[in-house]
Amino acid sequence: MLKGKTVILGVSGGIAAYKIASLASMLKKKSCDVHVIMTQNATNFITQATFEALTGNKCIVDTFDRDHEWDVKHVSLAKRADFVMVAPATANVIAKLSNGIADDMLTTTILACKCPIAVAPAMNTRMFENAIVQDNIKKLEHYGFDVIMPAVGYLACGDTGAGKMPEPEELYAHIEKALAFEKDLLGKKVLVTAGATQEAIDPVRYITNHSTGKMGYAIAQAAMLRGAEVTLVSGRTALDKPRFMNFVQVVSAQDMFEAVAQYAPESDIIIKSAAVADYTPVCVADNKIKKKDGDMSIPLKRTTDILAHLGSTRRDDQFICGFSMETENMLENSRAKLKKKNVDMIAANNLKVEGAGFGVDTNVLTLITADEEIQLELMDKQKAAHKILDEIIRITK
Repeated sequence: MLKGKTVILGVSGGIAAYKIASLASMLKKKSCDVHVIMTQNATNFITQATFEALTGNKCIVDTFDRDHEWDVKHVSLAKRADFVMVAPATANVIAKLSNGIADDMLTTTILACKCPIAVAPAMNTRMFENAIVQDNIKKLEHYGFDVIMPAVGYLACGDTGAGKMPEPEELYAHIEKALAFEKDLLGKKVLVTAGATQEAIDPVRYITNHSTGKMGYAIAQAAMLRGAEVTLVSGRTALDKPRFMNFVQVVSAQDMFEAVAQYAPESDIIIKSAAVADYTPVCVADNKIKKKDGDMSIPLKRTTDILAHLGSTRRDDQFICGFSMETENMLENSRAKLKKKNVDMIAANNLKVEGAGFGVDTNVLTLITADEEIQLELMDKQKAAHKILDEIIRITK
């Protein structure tokens, strides 16, 4: 995803500078061409040699350093860069960039860049909240910089508050979002459902299924990386809350139905991958299960059919994809579902096929439309998610 991309990491003089070694390592492992530019103050917290060992490139501090092949270094790097991230970004560096001051290698290079630039402020809480610093941050945002807001936590100075630099994983996610994929879904609104719903029997017990939400989360992540504005409506999962999307947590099938009904009208692409519980108890009263002549059976009623609702209320220009998990007659049952629910695609899998279905990181899907059936090979769910989006984009062009 990031192979061959050139990323410049700008490191200024804050204690969090040491964390950027991990970020540089992450990017290098993804086959990025990583260049680190440090301010002179940053060298008091971490050495140039550390970054050179991690990236395989010379770490630059001095604008007039002659110990490299001759070129106008700040210009040549700026031309090659696909992304620049300044982290930690001190109040001093933020002030320079927001006012066009270029008095060192870092600020000079950034002012020559036309690629996306992200800045991660990191400083004492009082400094971060200073009106001058806040004005400078707003100026950077006005000029198109992506400002990654600091976390709230215990700071090196002993204070607790805003000003802590996000962890390397968070910074990496911003770079991945910008560079990993072509933005072929830019301007599209994508609604995805994922996870398992839960139907309460009483305050202790509930009805659910084995869905882990991995497939739906992978689809939402893939759509986000391809530029879409994503809403993820999620039932129960053990997965981390995804970044860079509107995340709606639900519990029951009715909760999910109401959330989908809210966001569906404005969505361009809807992908229902959640494994909704088909039935809900109707016997809950005063938090007790009703008994009749010692019979402990639980009367059930069907939950709302979300996919059928989507198909019956759809806009003509919407694309709707549902999922079908079968144990027999997969193609016949899925094609019948496609027609009955009035949707454009069914992503079908057979739970008896090794590597498909619940609780695994892979899937074996057949993408079924009115005109064709596309059999995908066994692949991880991230790749499968992109294959689904590839087909949706191809069909809707």
